Amino acid sequence: MRATVRAVGAEFLGSALLAAIVIGSGIMAQQLSPSDVGLQLFENAFATALGLGVLILILQPVSGAHFNPVVTLADIVLHRRPWSVAGVYLPAQIAGCIAGAMLANLMFGLAAVSWSTTDRADGPRLLSEVVATAGLVFLIFALVRTGRGSLAAPAVGAYIGAAYFFTSSTSFANPAITIGRAFSDTFAGIAPTSVLPFIGAQIVGAAVGVALALVLFPLAKRAPDGADVVGVVAEAGPRS
Repeated sequence: MRATVRAVGAEFLGSALLAAIVIGSGIMAQQLSPSDVGLQLFENAFATALGLGVLILILQPVSGAHFNPVVTLADIVLHRRPWSVAGVYLPAQIAGCIAGAMLANLMFGLAAVSWSTTDRADGPRLLSEVVATAGLVFLIFALVRTGRGSLAAPAVGAYIGAAYFFTSSTSFANPAITIGRAFSDTFAGIAPTSVLPFIGAQIVGAAVGVALALVLFPLAKRAPDGADVVGVVAEAGPRS
């Protein structure tokens, strides 16, 4: 996989749109259902699951549709890509998520940057991030290593939609979007002080996902359509 200018641009654009979907749908959910947090979470999860699948379908042929640093790093480890890919993909993903967060704020008449005050870094939610990220990485590379990468768009969208509800963290599972969500003091936000603990948990989860992929699918099979890997990431949750 070569990190072309088009591929890097696709990673920036996809990450920005993903953050805008996650944060924007969270803001809209608060406005539509101000007194029902459960309904807010459902609305946020539904929009994210659909939007994520669409973004993967659009941008997979250009960049692999990672939108997520741990997916990029896992792809490098599992498929021996050059580490230079991380050097250009990761900054694009982080910058894209920050830009998308600012765009979402502006679309709803808020300040472009409003640092979140939602503290999420407690034991159960950090454990949830390990589980959510491990599941996401394992899902993506189970599909890729068995030649079924074309199914990633619906599968990843479905997994993230489900993980909103079976994890107490509501499955961020993505360091780039975790950083971006700190820029919005809204439904999907996360306090800056919680960002590093979340990223640490996500890295641990990614390592678990890679290990599972290697143990259960030791021999990679190239997809019939030549697709390398698709990825992405994830999601939002209620304010504490």
